[in-house]
This record gives sequence, structure tokens and C-alpha cells, in this order.
Amino acid sequence: MAKKYLIGVDLGTSGTKAALFQIDGKRIAEASVEVPIYYPKPGIVEQENEDFYSTAATTVRRCIEQSSVDPKEIVAIAFDSQMAGVGLIDHDFKPVARFDSWLDMRCKPYIEQMDKECGDLVTQLTGCPPTCDHGPKMLWWKNEQPEQYQKTAKFVMPAAFVAGKMAGLNSDQAFIDYTYIHFSGFADTEHKKWSEDLCSRFDLDISKLPRIVEPWEVVGEVSESSAKEFGLAEGTVIAAGAGDTAANALGAGIVEPGMIFDVAGTAAILASCTDKFVADTRNRALLTMRSVIPGLWNPLAYIGGGGLALRWFRDQFYNNTRGKIQPSEGDLYSEMIDLAATVAPGSDGLFFSPHLGGRICPSSPEMRGAWIGASWSHTQAHFFRAILESIAYEYAYYLHILRELLPSLQLVQARAVGGGAKSPIWNQIKADVLGVPYQRLKGNEFGAWGAAMIAGKAAGVIEDLAGHALKTVFADGKPATPIKENQRIYEPIVAKYIQLERLLNQFYVNQQ
Repeated sequence: MAKKYLIGVDLGTSGTKAALFQIDGKRIAEASVEVPIYYPKPGIVEQENEDFYSTAATTVRRCIEQSSVDPKEIVAIAFDSQMAGVGLIDHDFKPVARFDSWLDMRCKPYIEQMDKECGDLVTQLTGCPPTCDHGPKMLWWKNEQPEQYQKTAKFVMPAAFVAGKMAGLNSDQAFIDYTYIHFSGFADTEHKKWSEDLCSRFDLDISKLPRIVEPWEVVGEVSESSAKEFGLAEGTVIAAGAGDTAANALGAGIVEPGMIFDVAGTAAILASCTDKFVADTRNRALLTMRSVIPGLWNPLAYIGGGGLALRWFRDQFYNNTRGKIQPSEGDLYSEMIDLAATVAPGSDGLFFSPHLGGRICPSSPEMRGAWIGASWSHTQAHFFRAILESIAYEYAYYLHILRELLPSLQLVQARAVGGGAKSPIWNQIKADVLGVPYQRLKGNEFGAWGAAMIAGKAAGVIEDLAGHALKTVFADGKPATPIKENQRIYEPIVAKYIQLERLLNQFYVNQQ
């Protein structure tokens, strides 16, 4: 009996990564390539839609070549992709313009317009306050580039563009899966449909929005021409796929209410799992994304520079005590964190605000970083520990909002991935501040595996996505469990941190 395999492809901002898996989650091969990013003018950030397609073809072909797997044994493929940018295609499914990146801020006036005219309604319906995402971007194209807007048949995500081109779809068959629609600015996310009210208010042509589908819907099969480019067998099933954060959450097994997902990378992302839709209209900090799993939701928020703040401190302020001997980057971080471990919880009253490039959740681009409470007794170790603790405090703020919205939600466990998850000391700090066990996970291909599982569901080789996800994710060591004494120390400190952030926000806003 022939083995069966699945492919998941992660279409990221700076790179495309593909991985070939057995159905049980064992990774057989992986490949990645960089994706060009274009900066034609200040504030403009673009990518080529065709680059997403060509890099996907390259990485998939390399995986198959490395593995020597018979392409006929690969039963399905799915893509996940960056979520807040938007692409434009014509009636023949060809790009009208370059992909409008989530990093591109041309749409800022339309963020302000949507917020001013009906910001609370947008937040209530979509689960996400007006921000730099699909809605303001589509309004920018409508008002600033009317000729290209008229040529646009549908607005699509990178995953949908690649899948659609592979299958030879036309614009009427264009789609968006439901994990992206909180970023649309024009969706009724809870009811999984486009909002005619919001489209009417902003005069957006609702016919330019693609049909909303389930992530595992079979959107087509690999065409003859794409089979040659990707190294796949013609007729291989193509699933709709998901947004990258949703695919990562699935791949990490975040499939039960009360679970928390910490992506401790360059940005610091905290997502939770609930069985109820919530809209944070009061604070506008949480973004409520649909989970891949029906009936579940992933309220999330993030810091633009979590791990980036650590790198900034390392590069600008850390004095290497080894003199001329330069340790590797990984050893240097370990040395810094070990030094921070010598400081008591709370950093002896020193606070750090991690928003060096502005606060994202809630949106306050005017904000900047700050240390508060410095005294003669504070050492380099205190300053670094204050950075580590600030990320945990910010996470606690997000969960404070979530508990206000869902008082009955019981948080049971945090699962951590990314470079920051490798630090037992940082995981312990987070466990103590948040009051939940912190478990690091093995592996690093959670998005690709999430996409691959979706492909398996589409092909009928995986029946229960949630059960399969739980069965195929593995712990890396024992969890960091909360230390009660540290919890008692941190509880009032978190309240002070939240108050300080409010005061800092007022200060920076008033400076403008």
C-alpha cells in the first residue's frame, strides 16, 4: 500500500517555506527561499504576486527532489500566508498591481476615515478595529487609483492567488478563507459573511470581495502546467488554506478553549482560544480571529518589537564581560538572560515600556519606549530583566481585557514557540506573571504543518483536525509552572504597569 503525504507552504513576508509531511506529522523535507520586497517611495512597501507563486513552486519542487517521494503519493497541498496585505486580480486572475503589503502605510488617511465614521461598528462586526489592513487599503485603491480599481475583479490574499493560479481559476472562483476576514474591514466575522452595511457606508463594490470559504474547501486541482512547475502530479487536491497566524495556532495544537499561544519571535504575539466571539470595542487592543476549527476563536494582540527589543539592548547597551572573546549570538543572549536571573522579580521597581516603534495593540503610533523608576542601585541586569518582564506585563494586559469580556473563561496552559521560547527563565517569568503553566513546543514548522493538516482534511485523509493537531504536537521539556510567591509579587506590579502605559500614551499623544 502506497504511503500518503501532504504539503504545507508558508507564504511569509520575507520568505516562502514549504514542508513535506507524512500524515502523522513527521517532516520528510523542507525548503525555503527569500521573497523580494520593494520600496519604490518612502512609506510604500510592495511585493510581486508572481513572486509568491514562483517561490512556492521552487520550494515545493525542492522538497520533492530532496525526499525522492513519488509525487503521486502527495494527496493534497495547502498554503498559509501573511494576513493584513491585499492583492488585486483582474477577470483572468492576473495581477492588476503589485501586492499592497501590510507594511505599506499609504492607506493611513483611510484608517482615520473608517475610525472617525464608524470605528466602533467596524470593530464590533469584524472583531478588529480599523488598522492597516484590507479595508483601508481597498479604499485607497478605490479613491487614489480609480483606473486600477475598475480593472480589479477581486481582492485576494497571497495564498488564494497562488492556489488559484495553480488550479487555473477565474476571478468568479476567487476565494478568501474565513481566518482572514477579521482583517477585511468589511466583514460580519461572527456570521461568516460580508457586511452590506459597511460596504454601503464606504461605497465599496461588494462584488469585488471574493467568496468566503472554509479552510479545507477543495478549491481546485493542480493543473498540467503547474504540475510541471511544482513537481507535483496533475490533479493533486488544492485546499483553500488559512492565514499564517491561524495555521500556526492549529499546528501548535491551540484547539481547546482556555489555551494560550505565545509566538516569542521578532514580534511578540499572544493568542488565546475561546468558544465565543468577542469584540474589544472598549480598548481596541484584541483582534478576534476565527480559528481554523469551527466554533473556536483566537483573540490576539501583539507587540511590534518583542524579540527585537532584546536585540536592540544587546547591540546598544550590553557589555560583554568576556572582554575580547566574542561568544556566538545565541550564547550572548543566554549570558544576558542568566544575568537577568540574578535580579529579583519586579526588577526592584524598574519598569520598561517595549513600544520603541509605537504601540500596536491598542494602536498608538506616537508611543515610544521608556524605562521608568531607574535609581542608583539598578544595574545592567535590572535593565535587561525589565525588558523581559515588560513583555509578560503586556501579555497580562491582553488577558485582563479578555477576562473582562469573558469572565467565565478558565486559562489552562500556554504553549510557546519561537526563539524566545528557548529561554527557561523567560518562560518562568511569563508563567509567574500570567499564572498559567508555560510549555515550550518541539519543532519550528507549525504554520506549514497547520497548512498541511488542512490539506489532509480537504483530501479526506484527516477527519478530526483538532484531535490530529493535539496528537501530533510534542512538548519540549517540562512546563514552567507558576511560583505562588512570585505571582503575589507580580500581581500589583502588573496593575502599576497598565497604569503607566496609560500615562505614557497620554504624554506622547499630547506631544504631537
